[in-house]
Amino acid sequence: MLAAQLPVQRPVDAKLLVVDEQRNLIHVPRSAFVDFLRAGDLVIANDAATLPASLTGVHQPTGKSIEVRLAGRPSLDPSDVNCFSAVVFGEGDFHTPTEDRPLPPRLQPGDTLVLGPLNAKVEKLLGHPRLVALRFAGTADEVWSGLASHGRPIQYSHLQSSLELWDVWTRIAGAPVAFEPPSAGFVLDWHVLSAIREHKARFATITHAAGISSTGDADLDRLLPFDEPYHIPLTTAKEVELTRKQGGRVIAVGTTVVRALEAAATEDGHLRSGDGVAKGRIGPATRLKVVDAILSGTHERGTSHYELLRAFLEDATLERATAELDARGYRTHEFGDSVLIL
Repeated sequence: MLAAQLPVQRPVDAKLLVVDEQRNLIHVPRSAFVDFLRAGDLVIANDAATLPASLTGVHQPTGKSIEVRLAGRPSLDPSDVNCFSAVVFGEGDFHTPTEDRPLPPRLQPGDTLVLGPLNAKVEKLLGHPRLVALRFAGTADEVWSGLASHGRPIQYSHLQSSLELWDVWTRIAGAPVAFEPPSAGFVLDWHVLSAIREHKARFATITHAAGISSTGDADLDRLLPFDEPYHIPLTTAKEVELTRKQGGRVIAVGTTVVRALEAAATEDGHLRSGDGVAKGRIGPATRLKVVDAILSGTHERGTSHYELLRAFLEDATLERATAELDARGYRTHEFGDSVLIL
């Protein structure tokens, strides 16, 4: 696969690889996604807006430059924005691949990080030299203001230009709780939502704090995905129940939707509404209780996103699909092409 280098959410040449119920591989334009829907299906997307979660600054004890990438928080409560987990890099920026970024200065509990207008204290180390728990000084309004004025979207070296917030917000973006964009949702716009209804399918949303996709550090990447809070609206839970009763399929737009729905599911497949935290990985040993199909970006072997796809497909078919993606020049990363696994 090729890295998508331009931040275009819906390029006219976007491709879609469909793996149907008989394990056939079908190549179509991504805009044809809706043609694979059936009457009674329920499409669920993540309506999280993306935070400007990359903050440059200084490690006050040493005076050395750092970049802090916010990576997690305890809840989605907008008044609860003082405490975050974060990944800290040494000097440099997104132009350098994450795997080549230096470690930060040695971090200790009590260290102050000066991040533009914000000050954050290291509360504790989280088992890795880059991973820390931070507490921001100030009121919630002051933290939000500092993030808005100083933060930037988290970005990787495969992109050629600096990202702006409008590049990483989906058309259905609501509360700013994601650390990286729920990018499978880039396929959605008002024309697609209308087409879903024209196919007599339904659409619903959840809110999930999509986390960072890579740190460049193999030991730290093995911990991904971190725990991620979510909210399941009561209306969405009722839509899932109705879809089950009518024999329709629940189709998740993106891995974050799968994590939230499966975390909120009871053993018998009932979906609980309300707040929760998605923990652990979904993979080949996972028995999916709510989600029947997934529309996702293309993912590389070894990533937590690829592991999640193994819950939908046996390895032989997933390997065959990956070979097709490679052979046909599909683009990967957040602005890349898509797969639909039915």
